Amino acid sequence: MKILIAITIICLFLSFIKNRGKTLSGIKRGATLFINLLPAMLSVIILISIALYLTPREELIRHFGNNTGIAGYVFAALLGSISLIPGIIAYPMAGMLIKSGVSYSVIAVFITTLTMVGIITIPMEARYFGYKTALLRNGLSFCGAIIIGIAISVLWDIL
Repeated sequence: MKILIAITIICLFLSFIKNRGKTLSGIKRGATLFINLLPAMLSVIILISIALYLTPREELIRHFGNNTGIAGYVFAALLGSISLIPGIIAYPMAGMLIKSGVSYSVIAVFITTLTMVGIITIPMEARYFGYKTALLRNGLSFCGAIIIGIAISVLWDIL
């Protein structure tokens, strides 16, 4: 993390030297975007924190732990497929779930379906690409997420 911060500061400094106006404009736009996203991010993080607090750790592990098998992957994939959570909120949420005992492979399935599958948005997607294409893309993405979870589980055991 320290390396990433150092690289960011160096790039910001170089950008400032190259074009002070564009750099300040970019910082201003980024800060505005962050301030606009902050209420939504905080509300979702608060709701997730409350849900994690109220959900016993044993329940999370029972449904999403290392020993859940394919059922845990399917459950996580279904949750991810119907959720409309932006990635900027999903990643901190995934970190909280991992700290609560949820396996990395199940988190991978959840995040993959969250970003690639949209059951709720299929009608909108079908308007542009047709129902056959929308359903095929979502179905293949759903199956791909399960395969990714299994692959991570296998690799996690090897490493």
